[in-house]
Amino acid sequence: MLYKAPPCEVVMTQFADFIAGHALVAHNAAFDRRFLAAELRRIHKPCAGEFACSMLLARRVYPEAPNHKLGTLVEFNSLPNNGTFHRALADAEMTAHLWLAMLGRISERHRVGQVPFALMRDLARVPKGSIQKFIDNWQIERDVG
Repeated sequence: MLYKAPPCEVVMTQFADFIAGHALVAHNAAFDRRFLAAELRRIHKPCAGEFACSMLLARRVYPEAPNHKLGTLVEFNSLPNNGTFHRALADAEMTAHLWLAMLGRISERHRVGQVPFALMRDLARVPKGSIQKFIDNWQIERDVG
């Protein structure tokens, strides 16, 4: 698949420029972030931008799911997929669908209009039993500030 591909340095430089300053979402983000950071270090580019983990967030949003693997969550939520798993583009598309589903669920369940990235990122780190309290405090701070 990579026989005729450009060298890694070229691709990673283009990718670094593409993601510069943007928030990133990955399923099991800690795993992906380590690889991304290592590759960016090789080409002397900063690993800028925020990261959020859809898997950690899904554990809070869908505690009733059988497990929190990407494929299981896609099936659990009846999200669009082409049946391909563990391929970069397919997994990215499924993660995007999952992220949007979680935005909708948080918005609906907790009566949050626009759910900002920072709230999603922070919710992934909140203990499961404290989600409602965290969102209530976030809404108070947002309304006061």
